[in-house]
Amino acid sequence: MDRFLNICTRLFDDFRRFWHRDKTHKTVSGILVLIFVASLAVIELNRQGMLPPSLSAKVPYSHYMAINLAFLLVLIMEVLGMIFTLPGSMSRALGKQFEILALIFLRNAFKELSVLPEPISLNHNNEVLWHILSYGFGAVAIFALLGVYAAMQKNLDKAIKPGPSLDRFIAAKKSVALCMLVTFFGMGVYNIFLKLTGQEVFHFFQSFYTVLIFSDILMVLLAQTFLPQFPAVFRNSGYALATLLIRLSLTAPAYFNVLIGLSSVMLAVFLTLVYNKFYTLKPQG
Repeated sequence: MDRFLNICTRLFDDFRRFWHRDKTHKTVSGILVLIFVASLAVIELNRQGMLPPSLSAKVPYSHYMAINLAFLLVLIMEVLGMIFTLPGSMSRALGKQFEILALIFLRNAFKELSVLPEPISLNHNNEVLWHILSYGFGAVAIFALLGVYAAMQKNLDKAIKPGPSLDRFIAAKKSVALCMLVTFFGMGVYNIFLKLTGQEVFHFFQSFYTVLIFSDILMVLLAQTFLPQFPAVFRNSGYALATLLIRLSLTAPAYFNVLIGLSSVMLAVFLTLVYNKFYTLKPQG
């Protein structure tokens, strides 16, 4: 078992070092810019009737869809970054999920533009305006609550002292994170395959957040093995519940999805407040 954990740890650390390299970030950022500009150009060519019919049928006519593509790519990068935070504390990993949720709401706001004409005009589509305001203010509210949530994490004590027990715990979490990384790429490749073969694709982020629910429960069980005290188990289970609420917010109808998303953040903030005030654990040997 230890050999398996060591292999997973080495692989995960290699991937994380590669992802956090400055060169990697600069390259990825440059690619995102090129894709955005290229998508605008291809859409314009399609609007001018300069693309072959076989390709034209697959390219949208609205320039706003290029914004949607840009935010989709940014979300993919953020989800990757979130996976690399999983071996840390559950509280910080959950905070990263809230960041992604805020970006999803912003993306949803820009997606509403796809039903508007060019040049932009409401054109009596008042419902679109309300959707944009709902997503926009929801994202800003989550952004504000994240500041409170992040400040509260600084007060958390180290529950397990450095040593073999902590090393084994971290190695186990890195193994789970590595499996999530493989799952993430596997789902992405499969969705691309469905798209290229003309089959119906699935909602990637909704599906991946469903997988995250199971991984969070697994993290809770792993934490209970090394830190069986009730306050820690309850806190980690509460964070897993917040992940469940995030998943539900992604499938809820307009307005309710923002309300559920905000509720998930407020639940995490209140849980952390209570834990810090009454149940902060002393280091265990």
